[in-house]
This record gives sequence, structure tokens and C-alpha cells, in this order.
Amino acid sequence: MSRRHDPRPVALVTGAVSPYRREPFRLLAEREEVEVITWGEGASGEADRDSGLGAPLRRTSEAGAARLVASGRYRAVICGLGGRVALPGCYLAARRARVPFVLWASLWAHPRSAAHLASYLPTRRLYRDADAVVTYGPHVSAYVAARRRGRGGIFEAPQAVSVEHFGQKVPADRVAAARRAAGVDENGFLALFVGRLVPEKGVLTLLEAWRVSGLRADASLALAGEGPLRGLVERAGPRVRGLGSVSREDLPALYAAADVLVLPSERTATFLEPWGLVINEAMLQSTPVIASTDVGAVAGGLVRDGYNGFVCSPARGQ
Repeated sequence: MSRRHDPRPVALVTGAVSPYRREPFRLLAEREEVEVITWGEGASGEADRDSGLGAPLRRTSEAGAARLVASGRYRAVICGLGGRVALPGCYLAARRARVPFVLWASLWAHPRSAAHLASYLPTRRLYRDADAVVTYGPHVSAYVAARRRGRGGIFEAPQAVSVEHFGQKVPADRVAAARRAAGVDENGFLALFVGRLVPEKGVLTLLEAWRVSGLRADASLALAGEGPLRGLVERAGPRVRGLGSVSREDLPALYAAADVLVLPSERTATFLEPWGLVINEAMLQSTPVIASTDVGAVAGGLVRDGYNGFVCSPARGQ
């Protein structure tokens, strides 16, 4: 139901508001009156109208999110796939309130852990019965379409990042400084990984591949991010450097400094890379990409083997 005919806001239910989501949420709020309900950032119950999102932000629990949707204060509900209580609770609450339920989908294969397998049939019903589904790209759309059985109502919201920020022209001195911080000289080769330092991101595979690569002595591998594998990265040898967490402001220079970005994510029982926004960010600095077929940006068609990057099979998790 449109805002013109119903003055109530739309509820957008999500586990957390990441930095990547703030601008899309602001743009959505400009078009439609939206209240963001988050159950992953600590409960307060009150709407924060100075959240910086351009929309009120209400922090609550998973059950609290369902209660808010059931209250009748919203004209429609948009809900992400996360939350064992929030997702089914908000769906049932929307049905009781007789308002449209829009599923915000990111998966292109269902996780394979025991808990996730138990949730497959209920989740498949949500795909089928939602009034509409918004997806990350064509790979997710294909997965959803197979479960909606021709019902339609699938809308793609392509994954994107700020062109103004990540596509900015970086001064040469900042690029040079980023290369020095990454441990490579002016003429050396720099491979870059940006992300969580965890096995499912392919970090162990990347370190082993680097060890046996036989690249020239002036080649370096830099890994930007934090995680349980940080110590292993720091002990990986003189041509491997852990940069720790790199601020959003410093990332464009780091991408510009790199000769290639590597994202070798691997499917596990609980994880399959939905997209990999670091690829978008690196490409805006004209940095080529090496990525595995377990990366959503590959399955979704952004990374094209031999055209704007190199696509490889994952070494683990199969």
C-alpha cells in the first residue's frame, strides 16, 4: 500500500546496520517513510530519530521486533533472512496485521549445518509466500525463483558501494604511503586481501598459495582486517604483512596501491559469500580481482574471468 493512501511508516527489520547499509537506508527513507528496527545492536525500545540514517532507528530484541510488527503501526514490512525468532515472528505478525511482507534475501544456497537444515522447509515457505522478494543479484534471484515456482515478484537490488568515495582519485603520495605500509617498494608486486581473517574467507588457502607461489622476491601479500587468524598472518613470513583494521577513509588508497585484490572465499556448512563488496571497492580503483567461484560477485556476474579478473575454484570447503 502506498504512502499516499496510508500514512503509516514501513518497518525495515534487520539484525544490524552496517556502514554499507546506512546510505541505502537513507535513500529509501527519502522515498518512503521508513522505521528501521534492529535486533542486533542492544535493546532500547525507543525510536532514535537522530540515528544518522535519515530514518528513525528502533533497537529491540528479536521477539520485540515481531511484537512491533504485530502492533499495526506499519503499512508494510521488509525483513532480512537473519534471526531465528525475528524472521518467522515478523512474517506471522505481518500476516496477522494484514500488511505486505517483503523478504530481503541474500542466500544463493541454503547453509548445510544441522540447525540450518532443520530450517530449510520453513525458509522455503517464506520464499514462496512472501508478497515480494528483494535479492542481491541474479544468482540470488535464480535461487529464489526456483522456490517461488513461477510466482514472480522478485526484484534485484544490485550490490554497490559509494562511487564518490571508493572511486575518488587518490593522490600519488597517498598511494606511495599505502604501498610502504603494505611492505612493498615502488616497483614491487602487491597482492591485497581485505576482509575478516577467518577460514571461510579463504585466508588459510591464500597463505599456503602465497608460500608455494614462487613469486619474485619483491612481491608482497598484505591482509587488511581482523579475526582469529591474525596471529597466523603475522607469523607467515617477511613477504606477508597484516595491516589490521583499515579505516574506510584509507581504503581507496590501499586499493589503488595494490596490483591485485584476492578474495578466495570458501563455502562451509554455515557460510557462502553473498557478494563480496570489497570487489566493487577495488574495481573502482581499477584494481583487477582474483576470486573464487564461491564468491557471490562471481556468481552474480560482476567478476568475469579473463575480462576484469581471474576466477578460480576454491581449494577448501567442497
